[in-house]
Amino acid sequence: MDTTYAPETIESHWYAHWEQKKYFTPTDQGVPFCMMIPPPNITGTLHMGHAFQQVIMDALTRYKRMQGYRTLWQGGTDHAGIATQMLVERKLLNEDNLSRHDLGRSAFVQKIWEWKKQSGQTITQQMRRLGLSIDWDTERFTMDESLSQAVTTAFVQLHQEGLVYRSKKLINWDSKLQTAISDLEVINEAQPGTLFYFRYPLAKNLKTQDNQTFVVIATTRPETMLGDVALAVHPDDERYQHLIGQFAELPLMNRRIPIIADKYVEPEFGTGCVKITPAHDFNDYEIAKRHNLPLINLLTKQATFLNHAETFNVKGELDTTLTLEIPKNYRGLTCLEARKVVVNDMEADKLLEKTEPHTLNLPLGDRSGSIIEPLLTDQWFIQMPSLAKPAIEAVQTKQIQFVPPQYENLYCAWMNDIQDWCISRQLWWGHRIPAWYDTTGQIYVAHDEASVRKKYNLDPQVTLTQDEDVFDTWFSSALWTFSTLGWPNQTERLEHFHPTQVLVTGFDIIFFWVARMIMMTLHLIKTKNNTPAIPFQTIYIHGLIRDENGKKMSKSKGNVLDPIDMIDGICLDDLIQKRTRNMMQPHLAKKISQQTKKAFPTGITPHGTDALRYTLYSLASTGRDINWDMNRLTGFRNFCNKLWNASRYVMMQTENKPFDFSSERSTKDFSLSDQWIMSRLQRTIKTVCHHMDLFRLDLVSQSIYTFIWNDYCDWYLELTKPILTDAAHQDEPLSTTRYVLIYILESALRLAHPLIPFITEEIWQKIKTMIPSLCDEDSIMVQPYPIANEALINSEAEEEMTWLQAVISAIRIIRKTTQSKHTQPLPLFFKSESILDRNRIQTHHLLLKKISHLEQITRLEKEDNHLSLCTTQLVGTLELIVPLNDLIDTKKELNRLDLEIKKIKKEQDRIKNKLSNSNFIDRAPSDVVKKEQDKWVNYGKAIDQLIDRYQQVEQLNKE
Repeated sequence: MDTTYAPETIESHWYAHWEQKKYFTPTDQGVPFCMMIPPPNITGTLHMGHAFQQVIMDALTRYKRMQGYRTLWQGGTDHAGIATQMLVERKLLNEDNLSRHDLGRSAFVQKIWEWKKQSGQTITQQMRRLGLSIDWDTERFTMDESLSQAVTTAFVQLHQEGLVYRSKKLINWDSKLQTAISDLEVINEAQPGTLFYFRYPLAKNLKTQDNQTFVVIATTRPETMLGDVALAVHPDDERYQHLIGQFAELPLMNRRIPIIADKYVEPEFGTGCVKITPAHDFNDYEIAKRHNLPLINLLTKQATFLNHAETFNVKGELDTTLTLEIPKNYRGLTCLEARKVVVNDMEADKLLEKTEPHTLNLPLGDRSGSIIEPLLTDQWFIQMPSLAKPAIEAVQTKQIQFVPPQYENLYCAWMNDIQDWCISRQLWWGHRIPAWYDTTGQIYVAHDEASVRKKYNLDPQVTLTQDEDVFDTWFSSALWTFSTLGWPNQTERLEHFHPTQVLVTGFDIIFFWVARMIMMTLHLIKTKNNTPAIPFQTIYIHGLIRDENGKKMSKSKGNVLDPIDMIDGICLDDLIQKRTRNMMQPHLAKKISQQTKKAFPTGITPHGTDALRYTLYSLASTGRDINWDMNRLTGFRNFCNKLWNASRYVMMQTENKPFDFSSERSTKDFSLSDQWIMSRLQRTIKTVCHHMDLFRLDLVSQSIYTFIWNDYCDWYLELTKPILTDAAHQDEPLSTTRYVLIYILESALRLAHPLIPFITEEIWQKIKTMIPSLCDEDSIMVQPYPIANEALINSEAEEEMTWLQAVISAIRIIRKTTQSKHTQPLPLFFKSESILDRNRIQTHHLLLKKISHLEQITRLEKEDNHLSLCTTQLVGTLELIVPLNDLIDTKKELNRLDLEIKKIKKEQDRIKNKLSNSNFIDRAPSDVVKKEQDKWVNYGKAIDQLIDRYQQVEQLNKE
């Protein structure tokens, strides 16, 4: 093996080997295990959130593959309608000073396909760099022809069943992108605003109880008052009881509007009387439906004021009986411009009562950053309540389980309150809706125009025009688990791999994606028994990787980290340029630059893929927020280096040297350290498999780390050195030690392979040349995953080894406190009343002398004057003593002893309090009470011993 671990030289080689050998392709045997990748958007490059999610999936896939499952990890990417169209439009404007309208729909869509080809390759190459074992031969894209067929089939079926309809409704409108967006894509940002109090004159001859001729309302949106259709109060508000059913005059528009009662109104807000503008507020829209009020639209799709308002009834039908002309001074204004004019006009008419500061939630588009307006537009919708019911039951009956389980409540709460889904978007990039219109506006739905004409028996002379809209991206993504397997065709892959076993995703898209996949699958897919099929059995929800300041990573905010930069490294200047390149708010570039310099003052050094992967696994707890920590990445780079160097030691001790690996060894040939490491391996295998099955990859990584670094490298390898370097040892002990060395290493490599595939493959290949029985397969990734051998678990050996480790550690502490060199021979004396301690010292004295560089180990029967000045360490009741001579700084030793005495006294006091507690004495088992009493006695003895030594060192200090 090379003397230095160099990940860059091994990673590309082994990935190409795996892909060439088709190891990622499902075999023809074994129980099926399938996972679907949450398809990343084709909007540039992967970020750390993608890497986190994908390496978790890869670990699970490799684990199941090594367990013998017929494993498919289905890969693919999403066309990301809004995000991709935005990106390409911006690129077109910057490079050619053209808009999409300059090109036309067909040419613009072709531009996106060209861009996708380039960007898609970038993303899949990043995935390969991460070591992902995706079946690339069946990679899918949501705009592939086969998936487009699935989208069309699903829509046509839902329409035939009456679950899809087109209607004019109030939706979230992004005036910058000129499209409807989901309420899940709206960010409500708290901002300082103003609450305006306006006087609305009461109808003539109507006065309030105190003889006022007006009622005061409070609003944060004065500009929409031109579209008011009512004033509303709470039905139980005594202040307004006499006004319910009466009328007020709408200022600036000279219209009478009714005063109604609705329980939605909060009496504590403002004056308890609010204006109702149903065409520009979602809550008002619901009130209008309850009271059959008209809907008056004031705005164009550019969010500027119309010349003439549009009036509709609550069904969305145009009301031509009411024509409202908007005053000239408002026409063409933006909402903010119109707000100022309205306030000035109301003030001029002496109708502005007062204003006061008020914090409001400003709705912003998560893609565009522009203010989102509620707007009445014609859209396609899916009726959701009937689809949601079986999807809720599937979770409640545990057909589908959330991990962690608390997300079940979040899911069910949202599903129980679900609204109809607006699935149409006013974009050019996406699956075009398969609906056609004749000249009268009649709607026809089928797979294509020819199917429409045949289905509806239309005359060839009838002119048809296809709907301009495309589907919401999440509509095609909702079909992902089965469309990627060939549906609507009944393919072999669909039969074998659906339903899938696990979905790995973030909590932030439970509603966007997870819930919709469950609903669509249950409705559209049937099992062999013709019952609704679930899309997956388990939903593993992971947290979100946040930046160095705890903020959610976002390309538009400029705070993303590219996983490839963690692997290959990047200089500071390039990192700053990369993070600020695609920011949607360029004015924040300076701030991001400063934050980057603070977090990465020298840029990022190379760490390799395995170190990055292991870092991500260590963060894969059940928490929601995960702050990125470069120190962890560096630490796990050191872990990989530790494994590499340990493997080099094993190679040097075993290569071309006699040992038999052809059959299992009898444990009677094993030394204590052999028995111990074998036992620790079995326990680690059990722990790792347990945590893998529970999706606790943080605990998996912790267990493997502890075993490899602490047990194997720090202890076992050190304990083998006296045996392997002592010429007096016979061939059999040498052969046994070599066998255990290589056996443990090879098992540990297979255990760790799902997490760190590259380094484990490289080292395993070296071992394979030494062990003929491993040569049946050409890669560690298709070797069997370790299975714990219960017969090799040896509690007695582990207990004795724990004692031996404690003794060796105590001697190391003595060396550290005395500042003696590691190789300086020390005389060691010991005192103990325990026969077990004395026997263990006798059994292991040669090993202790070798490991700890002791010139002698002597038992003290009684006080020895020449040892009156010495340093000590306690291992239980065993007292280890080293004469001080010239070894020690007396002041430091006094400080150490003082701290040790205080530490043990604190423990003794804790136990004393427990033993003084009558509840503990009465309720605890007698053996537990006895154990605590013994501890208290032993702590007292230890304190006495330490005080004696303190006095001895104190005397030495005086001399």
